[in-house]
Amino acid sequence: MARRATKIVATLGPASSEPQLLEQMIRAGVNCVRLNFSHGKAQDHIDRANLVREAAQRAGREVAIMADLQGPKIRVGKFADGKAMLEPGAKFTLDASRTEPGDARGVGLDYKELPRDVKPGDVLLLNDGLIVLTVDGVRGEEILTTVKLGGVLSNNKGINKMGGGLTAPALTAKDMEDIRTAMAFHADYVAVSFPKNATDMEMARQLCNVAGAEQRHKPGLIAKIERAEAIPNLEAILDASDGIMVARGDLAVEVGNAAVPALQKRMIRMARERDKVVITATQMMESMITNPVPTRAEVSDVANAVLDGTDAVMTSAETAAGKYPLETVIEMANICSEAEKAEDVKLDADFSGMTFSRIDQSIAMGALFTAHHLGCKAIVALTDSGSTPLWMSRHLVHIPIYALTPRLTTQRKMALYRNVRPLLMDQSAERDEALREAESHLKKRGIMQSGDIYAITCGEPMGAPGGTNMLKICRVA
Repeated sequence: MARRATKIVATLGPASSEPQLLEQMIRAGVNCVRLNFSHGKAQDHIDRANLVREAAQRAGREVAIMADLQGPKIRVGKFADGKAMLEPGAKFTLDASRTEPGDARGVGLDYKELPRDVKPGDVLLLNDGLIVLTVDGVRGEEILTTVKLGGVLSNNKGINKMGGGLTAPALTAKDMEDIRTAMAFHADYVAVSFPKNATDMEMARQLCNVAGAEQRHKPGLIAKIERAEAIPNLEAILDASDGIMVARGDLAVEVGNAAVPALQKRMIRMARERDKVVITATQMMESMITNPVPTRAEVSDVANAVLDGTDAVMTSAETAAGKYPLETVIEMANICSEAEKAEDVKLDADFSGMTFSRIDQSIAMGALFTAHHLGCKAIVALTDSGSTPLWMSRHLVHIPIYALTPRLTTQRKMALYRNVRPLLMDQSAERDEALREAESHLKKRGIMQSGDIYAITCGEPMGAPGGTNMLKICRVA
């Protein structure tokens, strides 16, 4: 299999929950599995998490599990016939107090606050912008609208307001329950839907830390950037998170399709500059839900995200409910590998004008720079917390980074870092012994052979998080 730096996040669903298929998908290149908490009960997610861990073990790989919270249900209610045809120019009422099923004249709302969030002249986008309503006025709990762009509207479709401005909190009572479920199976990452600011992420972190305290488990937090309000607060959201997801579906509906590609590039750049992880998501291989091959545009889309420097590309319905989940992963892995061949390494430019106040960060950068100029076969980092490999992975270098850690949780978390191959290795408390163990570990796996030069970083004394203070250049005996 071609060496690949970009990671693949695959959403699990009915199409990919068969143990043998899941194992094949992991072998084909899945590095992280997303469990979508918008569907299914708590026990379903616990069962699926066990399924992932077992399949990963059979495949001889460690994969991360990401629990993706549903967030606020900003949706319409149900229709008497499951759907209704909305004709352009027709009047349509969204009624927060309505309990009976909807029809072509109006429907109830799951999101009861909507009448307080809109005013005449506002534009509402339903079902990912396929249906557009203009607000004529608000009468008590009723929002009176005119259909601007019509079509079929079915049960529970999402509502966005053009330009943003919905007041729904990022974390609901259901999300708080779901966080407890996710901590029960030690989810490596928790993705928070619709955060507007850093406070939403800080609250999510507190909830995760409290729910995981008993097992001493602290997940990484991913902020899904899908609201217009999140854009001006990006820096603060990044600082409060471990990573972000460029969630292009809802974001495009709020800010307009045309604004999204430039935002994607900006978000990826900002995340990397701040030593955070970034996942690019939504419709990457959409046509493969029903077709065995992607469109040329989808190939370009995935390749461009890779060239932008994303850590991971993500599938949604393609692997959760599509006809070709395994083929989607294989195609995605091939596109990533090909795109990476075209990347420019600009380490010298990256480091000009940079200053490092921390010893461990200086060592990480020194290892990258030296390995690149010496043409090392590999960079090896002995790590407890995973910080050193994370810093290294923020810079483009065509040398694989092997992160050896004694902690399973650290290994799984690092599965999402670009160009990092996390391996589990018990480490001796004595430095020279640990360095020998690392070399023999990589030789046994066929990663390095006699004569190869590699760079290795570690900390003295061994095993102290944040203690990386040594860089050594070695030749394999």
